[in-house]
Amino acid sequence: MVRCFLIHTVCPVSTLSAGESRVLYSRVFGPDDRVLSERHRELSPEERRLLQKEKVAAVARQVRSAVSLSREASGRLIVETMPGEENLALQDADCGVVRLRAGDPFSEETSALWLGVQSLGFTLVCEPHENLLLAEGTLRNLTRHCLEHLHMLGQGSEVLLKSNRIDVLLSRLLPHGQLLFLNHRFAQSLEKEVAAYMAK
Repeated sequence: MVRCFLIHTVCPVSTLSAGESRVLYSRVFGPDDRVLSERHRELSPEERRLLQKEKVAAVARQVRSAVSLSREASGRLIVETMPGEENLALQDADCGVVRLRAGDPFSEETSALWLGVQSLGFTLVCEPHENLLLAEGTLRNLTRHCLEHLHMLGQGSEVLLKSNRIDVLLSRLLPHGQLLFLNHRFAQSLEKEVAAYMAK
């Protein structure tokens, strides 16, 4: 099962300090009561929400570091693409996996698969037994739809205002955090359904 999906910054942004990452969108799947220790079970709903928010922010910081290291090691320059060139940006995206140790930030060990597309990071946090190849395909599919239909690479693009559309994408492509094995026919019908909704 996928624990969470998030979109965050992976490059320095003028309002943030050099090492910070801003979470633009996050979705946590399923009840997370099992990851709460005994001392956290007494927390109010608001305190639990803040704890969950900090866990997501911790994932974003670790992925941001991994993206920075990957980009430094490759020596490639980030080429800004124009609207309409989303597929090109996705082809040039950096990708990788970060193993999150137990307790940092979740109680169990997890894997964070990430795609760094220009200044944005798209991340899936999966449980350790999950099929990472299937998760990577799902992440690329989600990222492609976000870039193509929501125009996230354009100037002034505000991800926060498009959260309802991202929710719909997730409900179709990653229902309740479950990775889907798609045959060709089902994948095509899903593509048509998503395209029809996004065209509204």
